[in-house]
Amino acid sequence: MIVPFDNIVAVALFMGLIGLVILVLLWPGEKQGKKVLRRWGVDDPSPSDVTEAVRYLRRRRFWYPWLFLGLPVLADLTGIRGDTTSFFLATLLIGALIAEVLAQRPRKSARREAGLERRGVRGLIPVWGLVTYAAIVAAAAAWLVVHQWWGLLGVAAAVSAVTWPVILLAVRRPSTGDSAADGALRVRSARVAAGLGLAATVTLAIPDVTNLASWILVVAGFAGWFNLAHRSRAETA
Repeated sequence: MIVPFDNIVAVALFMGLIGLVILVLLWPGEKQGKKVLRRWGVDDPSPSDVTEAVRYLRRRRFWYPWLFLGLPVLADLTGIRGDTTSFFLATLLIGALIAEVLAQRPRKSARREAGLERRGVRGLIPVWGLVTYAAIVAAAAAWLVVHQWWGLLGVAAAVSAVTWPVILLAVRRPSTGDSAADGALRVRSARVAAGLGLAATVTLAIPDVTNLASWILVVAGFAGWFNLAHRSRAETA
């Protein structure tokens, strides 16, 4: 018996296969570890820093195939409808949450360093990023309320319930290795999570994207994601 493609099991298997391909193609090594550290402000990472960055990336990407496989099934069971973009963003965001939870327990061999500055969310995400996040998410929530899309409003709340634990766990994660490298990976975690949460929230307005206000909201959300998830030239300087 041939299972129709629109059957949720077939879709889940197809998404799982995509996740596996992504995992194989993007499985990080030393080159990717150096690239991430340099992109986030560590110009000359040591071998131990690179090792930590590779571990950081692998801890996230390991979950992609399983989340791609399971999220469509979970969405069908709960009655939530989503497109490929929604499942992709959800995979990245939940993968980040799992990785941050696992990172809360330091390795026995890790070298701990205590910083003199008290960590906080504003130390990881700049004020402009927090303002951008709050403004666009509030606008998206208001848009859903105006249209009385209560189910999607619940999904938006769930997105925030995943996004903010990632950010807060990045703040309190035990330090490992060089303080500059540790800080760079911590900042990356928080900013990428905020950007993903922003993008995932505005995708809820896509069903009405033919409306100009909805279209502007979606574009603003994805622009905010891009700017949060990348260091600007001014920040690099």
